[in-house]
Amino acid sequence: MLMNYTNQTQEDLFSCHSASVEGYRYFAVLWGCTVTISGTVGNLMTILAFALDPRLRTRFNVLIVNLAVADLLYCTILQPISVDSYLHLRWRSGQLWCRIFGLLLFLSNSVSILTLCLVAVSRYLLVAKRALFDRVFSNHGLILLLISAWGLGLASFSPLWPVYVFVPQVCTCSFHRTRGRPYTTILLFFYFFVGLGCVGAFYLLIYRRVKVASRALLRYRLSRRSSTRKPVSSTHGTDDSGVESGIKSCSSEMSSQVEPTQNTDELPNGKSTLAIQSTGTALNSSAASKLTPDVVQAHSPAPAVPSTQSATSGDDSEFKRVTRMCFTVFLFFVCCYVPFLLLNIADKHNRAPQILHMFCANLTWLNSCINPVLYAVMNRQFRQAYHVLLTRAFSPFTYLWTQWQVQRS
Repeated sequence: MLMNYTNQTQEDLFSCHSASVEGYRYFAVLWGCTVTISGTVGNLMTILAFALDPRLRTRFNVLIVNLAVADLLYCTILQPISVDSYLHLRWRSGQLWCRIFGLLLFLSNSVSILTLCLVAVSRYLLVAKRALFDRVFSNHGLILLLISAWGLGLASFSPLWPVYVFVPQVCTCSFHRTRGRPYTTILLFFYFFVGLGCVGAFYLLIYRRVKVASRALLRYRLSRRSSTRKPVSSTHGTDDSGVESGIKSCSSEMSSQVEPTQNTDELPNGKSTLAIQSTGTALNSSAASKLTPDVVQAHSPAPAVPSTQSATSGDDSEFKRVTRMCFTVFLFFVCCYVPFLLLNIADKHNRAPQILHMFCANLTWLNSCINPVLYAVMNRQFRQAYHVLLTRAFSPFTYLWTQWQVQRS
């Protein structure tokens, strides 16, 4: 009798069965399988592309790879276990693995958040303070930052080892809701709220710098267009000649700053142009302060004075492209985690429907497979590297198909 009671207790302890989620579990299983496959393939391709394509081996892309490794840890190891628990509505791996799962889950999430913060900081320094970027994100600096990110994540969530338990509301293992307080509250506030705030703040700073640079570029082009219509006085000179000398003296300086990157991918999507724009706006000369790559290009051996309409459309295109990328990154990160966090804060007594808790928890799965898409696939060189990898992977099947077609004909 005692044995049966104990087994029943253990069965209830690891069960999340409820009549309200009987049908939902199949959606969760399908969603989890999609995240497992797409996240594993996407993150592996990101790592392989970095390893095999020399053009992608930049300091910024090292952060992208670290993010892919953290997401790969979740997609490949943890997500299939979550799928199994949703399929059976019960945790079948035992108490020890439940604690390991909880630790690895929060380690992956914390490293992802810290890496996203490093990405935002590196982007801002690259467009605002290039010299500081070179010092902080040097080869040795990057190694130290990455080791610190993993070490801090492990050190933060290891003390919660005794309180990792199975949580029936989300059918997965996590820390106990009350036994770990106030330490768990401090950790969640630091990583999720402070982390989200830092990412958003640095993207806002980048947005403001791009906006200022775009306006400065437009004003310069308008003044450039109007000055070309006026006769040039050899006695007094013109403001344009001053801009000419500023361009010649400053373009070489910025060339020396951009050259060490070896490509345009210190920022994703070729955003190294932003670094040149912001560097130009920081110059002491009022004329040279409006210098951008478009201005340098306008003073190439084949000079051309763009019209006001083309200048405006070019500025708008660049402005929208940078703004869209920055806000997409931030928006997806917020959408993945904020619903789950807000629900847990608001529903202190677990009165909300279990299916709502599960759905909000399942939204967080998206972050592990969408980050490679947002940070890598939007980059032209990563897309080319992906194409090469897929071509090599499917070349045997393509060869067999071709031979079969030849034999049939």
